[in-house]
Amino acid sequence: MFALTLSGCGGNNNTNNSASETSDLAATHSSASAATNADRPDNSKEVKLTGFLIGEAPKGLPEVLAAINEKLKKDINATLEINYIGWGDVASKYPLVLASGQDVDFIFAADWNYYISEANKGSFMPLNENMLQTYMPKYFAKQDPAAYKATIVNGKQYMIPTTTPDRKVGIVVLRKDILDRSGLENPTNLSELGPYFAELKKNHPEMTPLNLDSQYDLAQPFNALVNEKFAFTSAPIDSNNPSEVGTYTDSEDPAGRILSLTDEPVLSSFKYAAGIMKQWYDAGYVNKNPFANKVKSADNFLEGKAGVAFGNSLSISSMVTSAQNKGIETYIMPTLSPTGKSPSNSWLNNGVAIAANSANPERTLQALDLLMEDESYVNLAYYGIEGKNYITTADGKLGLPEGVNAENNSYPPDASGFWFVDKDFGKPSVTWPESYIELQSKVKNYLAPPTYLGFTFNTEKVKSEMANLKTVSSQYYQPIVIGGVKDVNKAFETLESKMKAAGIDKVKAEVEAQAAEFLKNRQ
Repeated sequence: MFALTLSGCGGNNNTNNSASETSDLAATHSSASAATNADRPDNSKEVKLTGFLIGEAPKGLPEVLAAINEKLKKDINATLEINYIGWGDVASKYPLVLASGQDVDFIFAADWNYYISEANKGSFMPLNENMLQTYMPKYFAKQDPAAYKATIVNGKQYMIPTTTPDRKVGIVVLRKDILDRSGLENPTNLSELGPYFAELKKNHPEMTPLNLDSQYDLAQPFNALVNEKFAFTSAPIDSNNPSEVGTYTDSEDPAGRILSLTDEPVLSSFKYAAGIMKQWYDAGYVNKNPFANKVKSADNFLEGKAGVAFGNSLSISSMVTSAQNKGIETYIMPTLSPTGKSPSNSWLNNGVAIAANSANPERTLQALDLLMEDESYVNLAYYGIEGKNYITTADGKLGLPEGVNAENNSYPPDASGFWFVDKDFGKPSVTWPESYIELQSKVKNYLAPPTYLGFTFNTEKVKSEMANLKTVSSQYYQPIVIGGVKDVNKAFETLESKMKAAGIDKVKAEVEAQAAEFLKNRQ
């Protein structure tokens, strides 16, 4: 059985578990299993494991999950139930899942998805290398020890990061036919797209140029515009949430200066982006209320309701293939810094955490070892059922069975939320458009390690201030981001005042202290 959407959550008796209590729990589980058999975990009792991923369940999930469970039952005497938290519900429901007291064994975790804040709450079970070596031997054999160091919060590891950090860059996808009619030739920056948006508005009224959703897309165009001015990491270094305001850094600045909103180049770059977004919003190029929209731009793009799709060079693969099958030629534009670079991802970009109240942490770790590092499991979780959802060609590429295309495939690649699997098992697709193949050939050269690669800010000393800034972001920053303010300069004056009252100076001082320690230890 699996849950397609997340239902309401009740109270929780485990919310206030301290890190030490959770550590004791982990130690108890580890000791008990080690005592049973020093070399082989005791899997005599069948268990059901419950996991939570981000996104929407593919239509073919029940059949794929049945195949996974058949293998898990044979290998470790366990079965798996998967639940999904929709993109539009992540902010409200992700913390609730962990605080609800409901059965949760593992959950998707990432630095951009509340890893630090939930680790500080004691929502995750502390891990150690001995546990991973015992219950995740395949994973432990491959993982770089540097990955474990990157996960540390308050001296403990709470995440199992992927062994293959994504090689990806931010992407803007356009309609090539409409782009040609707009008179634009090979645009490289989002700010150049005014004529494209005007063409959409005039001759394609059924399409909103920037049809943004409330979660993933909301800050994407604003951040892409800022990135035209300096190497912007798309999110504050403190919260790592692209839709929030805080402290920043130029990812290509070797000195690693920590910047506030009033520092340069942040202020002028933000005002540059805000001015363009306001022009576009006033012109009707942005949907009027993105905060109420839960449909991602990529989905609306395929349905002919959006002129732009936002994503990254990995996530758009199935979308551009679907567009090609619909007869839509796409123009793919990476969002790069002024030097033509994009920050490479940290170990924490995709991972999984064990819930603090997991009833079966050892078996969960064993299941994750297989799902992440066994090729047969990876193929199932990532691509679906061979012969139904995909075929492997003689030259090792990913193809589709006869009668199956990107639109009717019940389990498209990269659509199931198992983003933490070992992508070294990945296969190129025979259906990729030439524009996407060309992009993939360039991605490696776009990537450059940011100054603070692997840095994670511990919010423990500024929790109240961070909560205040979150409120300020939703009330005073996000309207600027979508262009929905009357006066940009006055909006920034108000935002600066509200940030100061919220405690941004204290947050900046704490970020500077931790950042300095990080740079010192890295030398």
